[in-house]
Amino acid sequence: MNPATFLALGDSYTIGEGVEADERWPAQLARRLGALGVAVAEPLVVARTGWTTDELSAAMDAMTLAPPYDLVTLLIGVNNQYRDRPLANYRDEFAALLGRACGLSRTGARGVVVVSIPDWGVTRFAASRDAQAIALAIDAFNRAAQDITAAAGAAFVDVTAASREAGDAAAMLVGDGLHPSAAQYALWTDEILPAAHHALLSGKAAAAEQAPL
Repeated sequence: MNPATFLALGDSYTIGEGVEADERWPAQLARRLGALGVAVAEPLVVARTGWTTDELSAAMDAMTLAPPYDLVTLLIGVNNQYRDRPLANYRDEFAALLGRACGLSRTGARGVVVVSIPDWGVTRFAASRDAQAIALAIDAFNRAAQDITAAAGAAFVDVTAASREAGDAAAMLVGDGLHPSAAQYALWTDEILPAAHHALLSGKAAAAEQAPL
């Protein structure tokens, strides 16, 4: 059987700013899934540092994707919040992106995992900023994303709590004092793994049901 295909959509947190390609959480997730007996091909990562929802959408428009993908993940919105873009705008653009993600998935919403926006306000980079205000804004964006994800029937995974627990510990951040290290991505992978595993197993079960006798 061919390995499962994996499309990871996002921004700096998905491309893994400051870490090696094999240290990004999508790469770690693929390896962890393999250890559970679900072979996954190298993830196709469509992400760039600084991207907002509309910029990710534009990049997807410009790419030649090859759906369907067995697993699609979506982590986007921190740059909308960082740039003080309206929450209502994020809701609309996130909903459109989630719809596209479901359309790219072999099993629709069942094959999609949305990952929450981490809290950059706890990092050294944000030492001179209002951490409480950042946290409140991040929570509002995540509530919106979670509500939209639930309505669509996709999985939503919270890594925000893990990012807050990691805080500004040197081992949890790369040299810029903002982006997660491989060690922090490993904590995120712990949270994402069950949902991703379930999504892939559900896809296999659906395919088996449709297979001819």
